[in-house]
Amino acid sequence: MRRSLGFAVSLLLLAPMLQAQSAAAGTKALAPLDGLYPTLEAFYIDLHQNPELSFHEEKTAAKLAERLRQLGYEVTTGVGKTGVVAVMKNGKEPTVLVRADMDALPVEEKTGLPYASKVTTKDDSGATVSVMHACGHDVHVTSLLGAATLLAKAKNLWRGTLVLVGQPAEEKGGGAIAMVKDGLVTRFPKPDFAIALHDSSFLPAGIIGFTPGFALANVDEIDITIYGRGGHGSAPQATVDPIVIAARTILALQTIVSRENDPREPAVVTVGSIHGGTKHNIIPDEVKLQLTVRTYKEEVRKHILAAIERIAKAEAAAADAPKPPTVTLVEGDNATYNDPALAKRLVNAFSAAFGSGRIIETPPIMGAEDFGEIGRAAGVPSVIFWVGGVEKGKYDAVKGDPAKLPSLHSSLWAPDKEPTLKTGTAALTIGALELLGRP
Repeated sequence: MRRSLGFAVSLLLLAPMLQAQSAAAGTKALAPLDGLYPTLEAFYIDLHQNPELSFHEEKTAAKLAERLRQLGYEVTTGVGKTGVVAVMKNGKEPTVLVRADMDALPVEEKTGLPYASKVTTKDDSGATVSVMHACGHDVHVTSLLGAATLLAKAKNLWRGTLVLVGQPAEEKGGGAIAMVKDGLVTRFPKPDFAIALHDSSFLPAGIIGFTPGFALANVDEIDITIYGRGGHGSAPQATVDPIVIAARTILALQTIVSRENDPREPAVVTVGSIHGGTKHNIIPDEVKLQLTVRTYKEEVRKHILAAIERIAKAEAAAADAPKPPTVTLVEGDNATYNDPALAKRLVNAFSAAFGSGRIIETPPIMGAEDFGEIGRAAGVPSVIFWVGGVEKGKYDAVKGDPAKLPSLHSSLWAPDKEPTLKTGTAALTIGALELLGRP
């Protein structure tokens, strides 16, 4: 007992010294950042002007891969179709995985920036669409490259293995799973920790946000087809009107969250589209609905999905529909859970490096991310954190009201590039240094 107590006291006395050493290592690693910035800015502008849709990130992946090879990383491309994995070994464990997603959105850019995207392309359905980095994945890739550069130059400050990941298709969903299925955590060194960042439209540039525990939601996309018996609009008695059934179904679905779900457990059920009918005086044979469902806990998720099917079928039966509706789960992403202990460790490292005034705890949101699939597949703790992107003057002018600022996925979203890229690069560098071993 006496020996254990002495050991514990020694650790307590040693902790401040270790934190000081960690902060000093971070300061040394970040020293070249200002000189590196012009190169990162040029890389970012090139990515922003040349965005690519999900699973079509060939040029983006090639540019990232080439830069990482030049830095001395062992690079593999085509992982999960268009993903990039770069490995640098520098002594024995631990292994730290750092991920950036690469895809853009089918959005026409309206920022007015001199480097705004003017790209148009064919989407997977063959339609011509404009393309824009409206979610800031160009920030993510550039920050990854920046951290890769600083860490490669500072190999004397860390030991272990770095695994850098350029992930495809976060927006479409399935990119992380595709890389996992292609051996991300089996063909390559299995990580002990996984970290990532995401730019934020609700934080000023230079600020880092963190959320311990559930950070982003489960997302399930559901298609419902309601069947009726069509006919002339002047003789509804001879029909079963699927539009009326759809209207009753939509209203009834809103009672799931308000009357079936525990109000302490967040959940959202949204009907995003309704399609049915062709003319004023024709009652159609069917109506199609598209829903998105957001939850955190798995038991809440299962209950809500079951309730949607139950209500859709019950409303059809009440109207004596000719057959039950089809309720199809089109796709789903699991919730992103930030390991609390790892989040605390990163927050301490960020606070030491940047000052506690630049670190803010943020509430969980009902948006989705597939980054958590990587940590889940590897069975290791993972954390995704926010890096503010809003120009400070604009943020202050609206007193931080997100309703008065362009959001992610907006055609007007434009991160304040220098402080955002520098903070993103620095945060990934400090985060990796904190988790890697010391020489």
